Amino acid sequence: MIIFGTKGYLYQLAILTLVCGQCGNPSAHTLRKRVTKFTLFFVPLFPFSTKYVTQCTFCGAEQKVSKEQAEQLQTQAAGGQGGQGYGHPQQQPYQS
Repeated sequence: MIIFGTKGYLYQLAILTLVCGQCGNPSAHTLRKRVTKFTLFFVPLFPFSTKYVTQCTFCGAEQKVSKEQAEQLQTQAAGGQGGQGYGHPQQQPYQS
């Protein structure tokens, strides 16, 4: 008998101040990375799905972001630029 499946991991990469695309409030957003790994006999072997999302702490809305956008937001947060003005388009990659 072979036991296999998946296991999900959630990593918090940064906390940024952005304008929410759902509620329109300038609030803190958490940048998170979701990794799903294939497991064999309950041992995680390799990742087969990686997704990046931002979540508004005011309304709880989640928005998907690409890997490149997530890396850009993470470097801005690490460089101390996470609290930059609210009107900058690079701070709001998911708004249309």
